[in-house]
Amino acid sequence: MGICISVASSEIHEADDCHHENVVFLAENIASLGTQGLGSLYTKQGSKGLNQDAAILYQNYGIEGGAFCGVFDGHGKNGHLVSNMVRNRLPSLLLNQKNALEKIRTAADDKSFQHQVAKTDVKSIPNKDFLNWQEACIGAFKVLDKEIMLQENLDCSTSGTTAVVVVRQSEDLVIANVGDSRAVLGTITENGIKAVQLTTDLKPGLPNEAERIRNCNGRVLALKGEPHIQRVWLPHEDSPGLAMSRAFGDFLLKNHGIIAVPDVFRHHLTPDDQFIVLATDGVWDVLNNNQVASIVMEAESEQEAAKAVVEAATASWKKKFPSSKVDDCTVVCLFFHKKQKPS
Repeated sequence: MGICISVASSEIHEADDCHHENVVFLAENIASLGTQGLGSLYTKQGSKGLNQDAAILYQNYGIEGGAFCGVFDGHGKNGHLVSNMVRNRLPSLLLNQKNALEKIRTAADDKSFQHQVAKTDVKSIPNKDFLNWQEACIGAFKVLDKEIMLQENLDCSTSGTTAVVVVRQSEDLVIANVGDSRAVLGTITENGIKAVQLTTDLKPGLPNEAERIRNCNGRVLALKGEPHIQRVWLPHEDSPGLAMSRAFGDFLLKNHGIIAVPDVFRHHLTPDDQFIVLATDGVWDVLNNNQVASIVMEAESEQEAAKAVVEAATASWKKKFPSSKVDDCTVVCLFFHKKQKPS
């Protein structure tokens, strides 16, 4: 399934032909669909059953020329419902948190920030706007996780979703990540396009993640049949075996080290930065960062880039793992400049 386009003023509405597994392209006004369309998104169902991925590209988010993009990889019985709920709620929730934080900052906060800058090398201090975004991201993710928990008739004890989102505001990117979906920057060098990974795949095998989980009496270990995949288990039961260390949902493990608190980063764009790619692990399991960046760079247009990556990943799955079921693959591409036509 390809792009679904929808226009919204403040709330998200899916196009009539979209289903739960579809991706959504939003704009604050109709004109921006034509003038700001430097991006694409695409999802393809694997062979495991229902597509549990979701994605969004929201143009003119926050400010004119701004953007919000995200991919969400659901897992468990109700993973598709969780990924869609996170996609639909997070953009407005995050912006509301950011706006509220700006309103409640007091003169004392300003003095404290100035004192911090005075005592420290200015270059090492994130700008104040990023600190607001960082706090807003952490707050919005926590609030949304609680909303999911309080949903009636939706059992998310062993269902959840990853989330990797990027907010562009002017020349700054704010990146927030939970789980093992990934954000990669494509930047031009004298040797061609280079991929720069902006997020860490948050898996139980990471030392800091494993330590937190074990401190909460969760167990981290791999099954004999898949020694390369570390999973999270209950203290005294061989379940549920979650292969990531942070997620929305998965409430059975929330007292045992699984958290929905995102890693949040800032990247200031340079003239060499060309695009950012967000993708679920179905892509990264078979393609490396540089391969994906090259595919995006060589795509015929911005609108074709996401589909080109998904198709390449699907083909690679069939070559590398012919006897395995293909995972769902979902990609969002956001370009910072008009793409140059291949010569």
